[in-house]
Amino acid sequence: MEKNGKIFVAPPKDGSDLKELFKQLAAAGAGRPLGSDGFPQGPWTPELLAEAISQIDSNRIGVDLRTVQLWFQENEKGISPSNIRWLARIFGCDDPEATSDWQMELSAAQSRLTAKRRDSKKAGSSTALRVPDMPSPVTIDDQTQPASDQPQGIDATRRTQGFSLARRSETLFSHGSPLNLPASIFAGASALGFLSYIVGIHSATYSRADGVVKQVGFLWAPNWTFLFMVLLPLFFAFVIELLVFWKHDARFRLVAQGDRLESDDAWTRNVQAYSYTYWAVFLICVLFAGLFQWIGVCLIPLINGGGNYAIDWGKLAIVQPDVISVPVSIIFTALAYLYMCLCFYLFFAGLILLHTIVHDLWRIEEASTMGPVQHRREGGEIGLRVMRGIFRCTVLGVLVAICMKVQSSYLSSNGGDIVTWIAHDMSSALYERHDGGNSFSYRMPTHYSSLLVAISTCIVFLYGSIRLGVGKRFRAPLWRMSAVVALLFASYLLIDAFEGFSILLGVGVLLATYGLFDPEFGPWRASELGSNQSVS
Repeated sequence: MEKNGKIFVAPPKDGSDLKELFKQLAAAGAGRPLGSDGFPQGPWTPELLAEAISQIDSNRIGVDLRTVQLWFQENEKGISPSNIRWLARIFGCDDPEATSDWQMELSAAQSRLTAKRRDSKKAGSSTALRVPDMPSPVTIDDQTQPASDQPQGIDATRRTQGFSLARRSETLFSHGSPLNLPASIFAGASALGFLSYIVGIHSATYSRADGVVKQVGFLWAPNWTFLFMVLLPLFFAFVIELLVFWKHDARFRLVAQGDRLESDDAWTRNVQAYSYTYWAVFLICVLFAGLFQWIGVCLIPLINGGGNYAIDWGKLAIVQPDVISVPVSIIFTALAYLYMCLCFYLFFAGLILLHTIVHDLWRIEEASTMGPVQHRREGGEIGLRVMRGIFRCTVLGVLVAICMKVQSSYLSSNGGDIVTWIAHDMSSALYERHDGGNSFSYRMPTHYSSLLVAISTCIVFLYGSIRLGVGKRFRAPLWRMSAVVALLFASYLLIDAFEGFSILLGVGVLLATYGLFDPEFGPWRASELGSNQSVS
């Protein structure tokens, strides 16, 4: 029978379970377009069926090939309700009435399959109780099917796909203990701190040409100590917490509806879609922020003794070779910049994962806008939790940029050490003192790199606010979060722009720090979201 230029098979209504019914329809090629000669083109294959379902206009999520392959196999896995809907569209040949009939038939066949499996398990339990010593039967199919063909889930799929930077990066965040990555970052920073003690640059001063004695020790640089020992470990901890919540709990509740394998496969496919982004970020961080910056800022000045860069612990050998030699300084700075570029790659990989979570949640909500009230309420609560996590990560990301810019600005200032410089700036505004401004003008590449960090972090928060926060959902707490992010970003931009900038910076940092503990800045509860939505 032909319908809309496709092969149409009417629902048989013969009491077949889902596996039997699906096998018949796949063999008949139900829903496939007719060939140019008017004859059927052949049966469905997993690849053809997965492509056909993914091409349905209203299907924003698509379906993974591994999931479709499981439908064709002799196993106990059924088909999720969301995919039954798309199968009904295929078998119904895009005819509304036929699609409705097939959706009822497939749902009834799914129920019969579930009942058959339940009865089989009960019968197996009864047999085991009656004959405890009899081994469970092994079918010929079980014996002859190779181990590689058995459904192994998402891990088997990953093994067959080869190396993927996107999947490997996601694995660093989602697999193993949540403490692994933060602890590794902290350990690396601690190791650099110990090395600075060994080579003698942990606390070192030098007298500038204008007579100002500046503290340029490694442990006095917040962008190498506080940043890597506190801010980045906290950032990774919050990213890991949100990623594990979304991947193993929230996404499964919203989409999979009982099929864990399908949810994991879909998430892996979403991560893999960002593969080029991961590679671009990796190349920028390793080549430009790491290798090229080290060559231009450290290696060439150490060898040639020039360069219009402020003296810090990495270039101290130029002015005080008695404290640290040039070869030792080259080795130490190479290790430090290698550690730094890898850490910042992981930082940007965390931002990409946050963007992936937001985009994934938005697509799921778009595909289920007609769902029940309970589903919308659950999605709203999940969206609020996602935004809380993204806000915390945004705050920490801007604080990372602040540490970088504060240290860079201090090196060109007249302050003896960074603490005294900030305290003097604050007192200058309160008591109307003036220090005459900075005496030297240096090239400051850290200003540019810190701006990239701040903008990238805020863009992720802005994207999440637009995708998840527009409309009636959690509007008040989102506005408060946005105000704190805007204040913190403004305080970053105004660092060293006027006397007294540290007051604005201090207010922004205090509010941001409080926001890490209470992102909503008030007694507003997620439970109120459901009551607001249920009456809207």
